[in-house]
Amino acid sequence: MQTSNLKTSKIMKTIHQVLILLLIGLGFTSCVSKKKYLEAQTKIDNTTEQLTTCETEKDKLKQQLSEIKGSLTVREDQLADLRAQLADAKEVRDKQLTQVGDLTVLSQEANKNINKTLEQLEKKDKYIRLLQAARTKADSINLALAVNLKSVLKDGIEDEDVEIKVDKTVVMINLSDKMLYESGSYKLTKRAKEVLGKIAQIVEQKPDIEVMVEGYTDNVPIANDCMKDNWDLSVKRATSVVRVLQEDYGVDPDKLIAAGRGEYNTLASNDTKEGRSVNRRTRIIILPKLGQFYDLLNPNNAPEPEEGPKE
Repeated sequence: MQTSNLKTSKIMKTIHQVLILLLIGLGFTSCVSKKKYLEAQTKIDNTTEQLTTCETEKDKLKQQLSEIKGSLTVREDQLADLRAQLADAKEVRDKQLTQVGDLTVLSQEANKNINKTLEQLEKKDKYIRLLQAARTKADSINLALAVNLKSVLKDGIEDEDVEIKVDKTVVMINLSDKMLYESGSYKLTKRAKEVLGKIAQIVEQKPDIEVMVEGYTDNVPIANDCMKDNWDLSVKRATSVVRVLQEDYGVDPDKLIAAGRGEYNTLASNDTKEGRSVNRRTRIIILPKLGQFYDLLNPNNAPEPEEGPKE
């Protein structure tokens, strides 16, 4: 730009010098040939044209300079934006690095929790298998016991006098009042002793069971010199059965439990004769001893899971 300005200045200076010389020349001579005049005029025109061209170039250069300054401003703005984007990118990177570190810690903790959960599920699965095995074993024992009892009691006994069923983990034998006792008494009949003898045979074959005898009555009040009320009657009837099993048939007394339920825990309404007859009953419950029950629930006895087919 400075070189162009110097060039223009020199041209202008040259033009002025030429004009001055021409004027001086014209002043000294009044008689100038037309040819020289035309030559001078041509030079002046050429010089003027050059001057115009220089001015035009000067304007173009100024415009280019302005454009360059504008472009430079735009580039500086772009550079500032890029620097801001770079700062943002660094901040995002730092946050991501922090998050990755946090995720690594969380992942380790999650793996620990997953392992703990799997261990707990394995323990629960083993316990479930244990319960299933215990239930299966108990069901098998009770079923076999019920079949044996029905087999030995079926001869000569009315179905309505004896009921044998498996309820949950125990075998229950319901014996009717009329078959076991004399009316309004806890004294056992000969028929009752015969039935109890058959039950004793089965009980003696099972060393790991206990026998609970429960006496029940209807709600008709009773009071005499021997019994105070139905509670008393139900207990005495239960102890009568227990004594026969122990004394007459040699059942181990450690296996025997006597309990009276009185007029409560009824099976039917006491408002009818038939209902009261149903409620007057003795129930013999055959159940595993606690020790045997705990053996069934011993984790060491739990079956191992079956392996799937090998590929």
